[in-house]
Amino acid sequence: MLTDSEPVRDRPRYANRLEDARLVRGAGRYTADWHLPGTLAGVFVRSDRAHARLVAVDTIRAAARPGVRAVLTGADAVAAGYVRFYQMMSLLGVDGRPIVQPERPVLAHGRVRYVGEPLALIVAESEAIALDAAEHVVVSYEDLPAVVDARCALADGAPVIHAHAPRNLAFDYAVGDANAAAAAIAAAHHVTRLSVESTRVAPNPLEPRACLVHHDAASGGYTLYLPVQGINMMRIQMAKLTGVPEERIRIVSRDVGGSFGQRNQSYPEYAALMLAAQRTSRPVKWVSTRSEGFLADTHGRAVAADGTLAIDASGRFLALSIEYAIDLGAYPTPGGPAAHVRNPVAGMTGVYRIGAVHARLRQTFTNTVPVAPYRGAGRPDCTYAIERLVDQAAFELGLDPVELRRRNFVPLDAFPYRTPSGIEYERCDFAGVQQRALELADYAGFENRRASSAASGMLRGIGTASAIEITWPGVFPKDEVRIEALPDGSVDLVSVTHSSGQGHETVFAQIAADVLGIAHDRVHVRQTVNEVPLTGNHAGGSRTMAGAGSACRVAAKALLERARALAAEALHVEPSQVDARGGCFIERESGRMLELGELAARGSDGDTKPLALTAEVSTGSTFPNTCHIAEVEIDPLTGVTRLARYTVVDDCGNVINPAIVQGQVHGAVVQGLGQVFGEHVVFDSASGQLASGSLLDYFLPRAGWLEAITHDERPIASERNPLGAKGVGEGGCVGALPAAANAVLNALRPAGVDDLQMPMSAARVWQAIRAARSARA
Repeated sequence: MLTDSEPVRDRPRYANRLEDARLVRGAGRYTADWHLPGTLAGVFVRSDRAHARLVAVDTIRAAARPGVRAVLTGADAVAAGYVRFYQMMSLLGVDGRPIVQPERPVLAHGRVRYVGEPLALIVAESEAIALDAAEHVVVSYEDLPAVVDARCALADGAPVIHAHAPRNLAFDYAVGDANAAAAAIAAAHHVTRLSVESTRVAPNPLEPRACLVHHDAASGGYTLYLPVQGINMMRIQMAKLTGVPEERIRIVSRDVGGSFGQRNQSYPEYAALMLAAQRTSRPVKWVSTRSEGFLADTHGRAVAADGTLAIDASGRFLALSIEYAIDLGAYPTPGGPAAHVRNPVAGMTGVYRIGAVHARLRQTFTNTVPVAPYRGAGRPDCTYAIERLVDQAAFELGLDPVELRRRNFVPLDAFPYRTPSGIEYERCDFAGVQQRALELADYAGFENRRASSAASGMLRGIGTASAIEITWPGVFPKDEVRIEALPDGSVDLVSVTHSSGQGHETVFAQIAADVLGIAHDRVHVRQTVNEVPLTGNHAGGSRTMAGAGSACRVAAKALLERARALAAEALHVEPSQVDARGGCFIERESGRMLELGELAARGSDGDTKPLALTAEVSTGSTFPNTCHIAEVEIDPLTGVTRLARYTVVDDCGNVINPAIVQGQVHGAVVQGLGQVFGEHVVFDSASGQLASGSLLDYFLPRAGWLEAITHDERPIASERNPLGAKGVGEGGCVGALPAAANAVLNALRPAGVDDLQMPMSAARVWQAIRAARSARA
């Protein structure tokens, strides 16, 4: 859009990250850094069983320890009514019923359903005292059989986790035309079938979870110091869980050390700490350990898919059918079920024109840690299934995977394009994005590089993936920001969208400063300001720039025009006679000038602030899209995979700050590669015990994996928000999973390996090569 000004893309687009100086000097303030006078320490006692009846939780000896001020159990949680979490899922299933929403006491009561579920909260004068007292809590269990796999949970005879969820089915949803898809598959020239798994992963943000709660007995209000993605959504969730009115809950957050979707959930620990603060009449603080994070922070992914792709004799896609088994863990999280239905449904055909589609999505309970949105939130899972299917089909048909994709892309002249699931894509150029990626990756020269690797005894492969994702407008119907020019010439900008490392302080300031014509560091961005009530959505789903970013632009433009009018009044001319340049307002004929700060100071009188206003925007869904090309080299003697090249071309709409865009792409790509090559939360199938509960057991991506990522943009501005932005935060994860997996399989097929599930670790690659050799022999 931007029809009233030059395109954002043509402006100076690099700005130093304004928050970095504070953070790298150790002046950041994370949740664990907050402290209030008289603060008590909280420590949680957690279940060491995956599934059991609680016979007794004996806290007598723990409560008697010196320095212990309170011990809370499930009985306290139930008595307080802290048993029902907020749920964003509003869809109805195939049977016309909503999702099964079992009670979940914030401290387990009667039964435990996963290892790590909180049982009791010890509140003491110090963390050391609380840890010592926790050792004196005696828990008696009656063990029950556990199930840790989504498909197994649906099987006849599987242990029942919740009495009102037969066969552990939480939600059953279908979309598309099953009969049409089945008919097209039956009549197709070729049918490809493939089962894939998007493995369960742990978010592991750099900052562990923490919470400090202060209760004001006089007002009945609570102040929660938390790492969040936005205060409004967290306030709603905590109010629903505790019954405390929203207006009596304050959320305080400053710096947040990573999120990936994990920070937007209400957790049982937060409500238990509210209860403890109320009981003790003192602030209570808990800081998670890394091991607790594996046990108690929400996990991500955990999706299995069985896909069928029908193709005609000319290589055109006729039908797509996918059945998803989605693991929710022991309880539905506030955002997990909705994200793992809405996002796969919205992107169920990917970037392709397919006539008949059908998907069934079954969400199940298991005796595992609950699952929530994790960078991409269902988008990487469905894209992984589709793009693996397309590559498999190309292999079976003897076609170049690039050519097969090209034949089936939604063409540029078909936009706006309505998918079979009813989603209307905005204008995208899938073929153009792919072509640019092929050029940058030197796709034409791959066979020469493969031959060179083969001469050295190495296996070389290349994989491509084209992907699209939807960014929803958000839970709230609009995004607001508050902007004010101050007498010193600086500008104060307040947003409820909260950064966890994305660079909001820089980009929001840049947007406003470019409109006002002032230096970026003259705009001070504040987040999570309870005293400035605003409507707006949290950061997530790649939506922030389209929503809150657009609101910053609208606010700055409104401020500029208000300042122009004030300047015209002071100069005794019409506003049309006043030019705005460099933060100054100049009368065109005489050259008389007033600065922004002067105008702010002129009319200020007590509460009167002439240059302060709230602006809002309501935006539509956008559709960032991308093409990833991964090139790998595998040592068949060790199974070690080297990432030889990686190329990404994005259409994320208008780009405001390319350095930050590249940072988002690089981080998301490596995060996706971590899942492909090693990350995997593993539960023992017999006991339900977590087998990957520390950084000794859980693989994380390595800094030296990629020497460089070749990245370029081929943007088409969105027409659904004032900035023309589409979003970029999650596309790297969405594309990385299938591109890297396709590259590995492309390298392994000459060795006789036709299929391999994630994680494609060195050990598993080596085993697959050995098994293929044995089969050939």
